[in-house]
Amino acid sequence: MRRRQRVWAPKHVRVLPPQGEKAAIVAACDKFVTEVLKPRFLPSIRPTEFNYPVDLCGKWHGGRYRFIERFRSNPPDAIEPEFEHSFARLDYVASDRFDVMWHRHTGQWWRLYHSVPLVEALHRIEQDGHLHPI
Repeated sequence: MRRRQRVWAPKHVRVLPPQGEKAAIVAACDKFVTEVLKPRFLPSIRPTEFNYPVDLCGKWHGGRYRFIERFRSNPPDAIEPEFEHSFARLDYVASDRFDVMWHRHTGQWWRLYHSVPLVEALHRIEQDGHLHPI
C-alpha cells in the first residue's frame, strides 16, 4: 500500500481589495474609531506612572485593517516612550466580507466571526468585549 504524499498549502491566502474599495473601508473604519471607540474607551487621557492609553487609531496592512491602541510610558528608564498594541483586526475575504479577528494575550490572532459584512463587523467590534481595547 502506497503512502499518501503530503502537499504544503498556505493556511490563509491573503486577498487584497481593489483600491476604491480599500479607500471606502479605511474611511468607514476611521469614522468608527472617531465616533464610537474614542468616546467610549478613551474619553480623556489620564497619565499614570505606568503605561496609559493616549490614542485609538487604525492602520491598513496588506489585506488586513488593524485597530490599534497607542500607549505612553513615562518612567525615565523606559525603552520606548510610546508603543502600539493591536486589539482587533478585520481580514479582507471578499467584496464586503471580513473575518473579525481577536488578538489574544499570547500574541496569536483568533478568528471570532467569519465572512461578515463591514457594517456587521464594526458592530461586533463595538458589542463583543473580547474585541475592545484594554
